[in-house]
Amino acid sequence: MILKDYFEKTQGIGVLATADKSGNVDVAIYSRPHILDDGNVAFIMRDRLTHSNLKSNPSAAYLFIEKTPGYKGKRLFLTKIREEKDTQLLKDLKRRCISPEEDAEKGANFLVMFKINKILPLVGAGKEE
Repeated sequence: MILKDYFEKTQGIGVLATADKSGNVDVAIYSRPHILDDGNVAFIMRDRLTHSNLKSNPSAAYLFIEKTPGYKGKRLFLTKIREEKDTQLLKDLKRRCISPEEDAEKGANFLVMFKINKILPLVGAGKEE
């Protein structure tokens, strides 16, 4: 199953891990990534700790735990390549529906795009996908 199909069809919980330039780590719950036509992945985020960390350290890891018995899922090792703020592409990719007023109260949205360096299964060293 290709990555786009996997994330469109598989339910689960995602966690995005980042670190600042000093190596201080942060982890946060994130929805499934958006798989772009060029094979890169994107996440929509607010200007909070994860976004701040990515300004000084472009490396990140995303862990996805499938909503199934046992421990199944994927680990993506990522490098930030670019970001956009409040663009049409970001608006097109949004999955949540909140009012424009609620959205504005929460702050600016950023579409942060990553190159995938490596994909591994959730558990074990596994074979790189």
